[in-house]
Amino acid sequence: MNYLAENWSFDPFVVVAAIFVVLHEFGLANLKRRSIPRRSRERRKRSFLFYAGLGVLLLAITSPIDYWASRYFFVHMIEHILIAFFAPILIVLGAPWIPLLHGLPVGVRRRWGRALLLGRWASAWRTVGRFVTNPWTALVAFNLVMVLWHLPVLFDAAENNQLIHIWLMHASFFVTGVLFWLTIIPSHPFRITVSPLWQMGAMIGTNVLMFVLAMSLSIFTATSWYGVYAHVPGVALSPFADQQIGAAILWICGDFWAVPALGYVIWRGMAREGGFSAAVDRMLHRDAALTLQQLRTSTPSVRESEPTG
Repeated sequence: MNYLAENWSFDPFVVVAAIFVVLHEFGLANLKRRSIPRRSRERRKRSFLFYAGLGVLLLAITSPIDYWASRYFFVHMIEHILIAFFAPILIVLGAPWIPLLHGLPVGVRRRWGRALLLGRWASAWRTVGRFVTNPWTALVAFNLVMVLWHLPVLFDAAENNQLIHIWLMHASFFVTGVLFWLTIIPSHPFRITVSPLWQMGAMIGTNVLMFVLAMSLSIFTATSWYGVYAHVPGVALSPFADQQIGAAILWICGDFWAVPALGYVIWRGMAREGGFSAAVDRMLHRDAALTLQQLRTSTPSVRESEPTG
C-alpha cells in the first residue's frame, strides 16, 4: 500500500485544471438559463466525461505514477499512454468547449470575439487555427511527438529538466492527443471533416507506429537507450529489462485504444451510410446495389412481359 499512499506530488497543472473546472461550471450555469432542460442534462452528462479526463491527467502527473516513472521506464510508458490517449479521449468526449467559452465574462467574450473576427491579426489567427485543426496536421503532429520524445537525447533531457518534462513533453503529448482525437470523436462544436476510411487509416497507422517503436525498444536492440535509467539508486531491475517491459506496454496498450476506436468508427460509418454494403460501395466509389424492394418495383412481372395476341 505504500506504493499507492506515498510519493504524491504537486504539479502546476493542478491549478490549471481547477480553473478549467470553475470556468466549466460557470458556463454550464449560464447555458442552463437559456437552454431547454434536455440540452442541459446532456451537457451535464458530458461534463462528467470532461472531469474524468482531467482526473486521469492529474492521476498521471501527481500520483505515485509520476514518482516511479523517474525510476522505471515501464512506468513512464504508462504515464505517457494516460496523458496522450486516455485523458484526451475523455476530454474530447466531454466536449467542454462551449461551456468553457460561456464561463468567461460577457465582456471578455465579446472583446475576444471582435479581436478574432475584426482585429488586425484576425486573418493570420484564422490561418493558424485552420492549420492547427487540420486533420493531417493533427495526425502528423501526434505521431511526430510520439517518436521525437522517445529519442534518447530528448527523453534524457526531459528527465533531467522538469520544465522540459512538464511544459514540453507532457504538454505536447496532451495537446496533440486532443487534436488527434478531435478528428475521430464528435465533439461539439468541432465537426469531423474526414471520412471513416481516413479515420481507420489514421488509427491503424498510429497503432503500427507504436508497434514499430515498441519493437525498436525491445527486439531491434540489445541495450538500454536511456542513460537516466542506467544507475538509479535502489532499482534492482536492469535498465534493458525495464525497457523491454515498457516496450511490451506500448505494444499491448495500443490495442486497448485502437480496437474499440476502430469498432466505433466502423459502426458510425455504417450507420451514416445505411449499412455495411452501402458503406463499402461508397468507399470503393461504386454504385450501390439495388435493394430487394427496388428490384421488385423495377423488374416487370412475367405476365406483363408475355407477348399479347
